[in-house]
Amino acid sequence: MNAIQLLGLSAGAFTTISFLPQVLKTWKSRSAKDLSLGMFSFFCVGVVMWLAYGIMMRDIPVIAANLLTLVLASTLLFFKLRFKD
Repeated sequence: MNAIQLLGLSAGAFTTISFLPQVLKTWKSRSAKDLSLGMFSFFCVGVVMWLAYGIMMRDIPVIAANLLTLVLASTLLFFKLRFKD
């Protein structure tokens, strides 16, 4: 692993982990009223596209970051649909 890949993995880790506090807060409070359905819908589509790009380019940092981000963002999208306020 070279320095550029390490930088990519680190950047991906920080941006992905940034969703974790929101997921935990939404899960604990059982409220997603302040989350934007439109924003998370478009965001998830974009992340799927980045994931596809990463797979096609065989770029491990892009694949790893977007796969984990998709899991967390999709969780928030699920909470938004599940926890009707």
